[in-house]
Amino acid sequence: MAELRPSGAPGPTAPPPPGPAAPPAFASLFPPGLHAIYGECRRLYPDQPNPLQVTAIVKYWFTGTDGPSGFGFELTFRLKRETGESAPPTWPAELMQGLARYVFQSENTFCSGDHVSWHSPLDNSESRIQHMLLTEDPQLQPVQTPFGVVTFLQIVGVCTEELHSAQQWNGQGILELLRTVPIAGGPWLITDMRRGETIFEIDPHLQQERVDKGIETDGSNLSGVSAKCAWDDLSRPPEDDEDSRSICIGTQPRRLSGKDTEQIRETLRRGLEINSKPVLPPINAQRQNGLTHDRTPSRKDSLESDSSTAIVPHELIRTRQLESVHLKFNQESGALIPLCLRGRLLHGRHFTYKSITGDMAITFVSTGVEGAFATEEHPYAAHGPWLQILLTEEFVEKMLEDLEDLTSPEEFKLPREYSWPEKKLKVSILPDVVFDSPLH
Repeated sequence: MAELRPSGAPGPTAPPPPGPAAPPAFASLFPPGLHAIYGECRRLYPDQPNPLQVTAIVKYWFTGTDGPSGFGFELTFRLKRETGESAPPTWPAELMQGLARYVFQSENTFCSGDHVSWHSPLDNSESRIQHMLLTEDPQLQPVQTPFGVVTFLQIVGVCTEELHSAQQWNGQGILELLRTVPIAGGPWLITDMRRGETIFEIDPHLQQERVDKGIETDGSNLSGVSAKCAWDDLSRPPEDDEDSRSICIGTQPRRLSGKDTEQIRETLRRGLEINSKPVLPPINAQRQNGLTHDRTPSRKDSLESDSSTAIVPHELIRTRQLESVHLKFNQESGALIPLCLRGRLLHGRHFTYKSITGDMAITFVSTGVEGAFATEEHPYAAHGPWLQILLTEEFVEKMLEDLEDLTSPEEFKLPREYSWPEKKLKVSILPDVVFDSPLH
């Protein structure tokens, strides 16, 4: 990704190419990597010689002629022009810059079908369009630049109900439904910030039936989220913290090793491969480049930890079997547990929560997942701060019954606790302030 700008947006926001006959002094203003991008935009919008252009002060250029350029994509956005509007708004550029900041800081890339939980109207108005889906741009084709291949990913604004359906099923399925409803996007997936109805309100029976059938048949391809979460090892005394890796009040969490971090990223990427047998990468997996997966960054949070604690070498961290664990989630993360169980584990897959407030992770795995270090004999296992929990189908069904009220989280008060003593497992849903505390 050379830089993130509204490069593919139609109308007045498409960027101008320098043109083959541009004077040397003018052409020098455009880095070589942008020539191919501008050329593709001119092909699509030949009648826009000098549209509004927004660019970042700091440029991000990476070489990689035989592979993707930088992070490999440019973001685009198709926005419906409002009545009386004569100039394009600048808020889409600020929106893209926020997404760019997440990518650059976390090194987590986006791919088609991803979703972004934004929790705020995209234009800071009172709009119901408060989240985003990402898809391949329907018109701009991938281009070859001197630094590698660049693809165009289009941002599509969606309502909260549509986001939830994308989480429970998959982003591509919801995007296809949006394409069939002209006022919700149509074939070009144009975002209308004044849209007041969801696709389920526009066509209550047909759309919901297609989603329900898709969930039942396909499950969910959401393989993980960045979240406010933590875990404690209840099988050890609180003071025995030498190689236990829970997130405890008053202690500084040990950081994930580089290899663990890459394995988690590969775990998330493989979650998209819904037609292949679920396999977790080996614990000694080497670093791989160009990974894509379905993270869900929030507007204010990053996947990176601010901890300055020294990283423990991967080779010195042993995998431990735990007897009893306590899982902690905020309300938003806890609401995704039924999705994790029904949409992922019952379909033989896995699901990962990656903490945004501490450098740790929780991965739920089913018995059909290969490569996990949690087993049916030892269902709770930790490798440093990475916890894996293996759940049998029978136990998943039991948990779904007990956690049914999580599907309507607005109806219960926090904190809330669920416990399965026979399985030595406890889950707590806690207020955000618990995770925002500096002690965490």
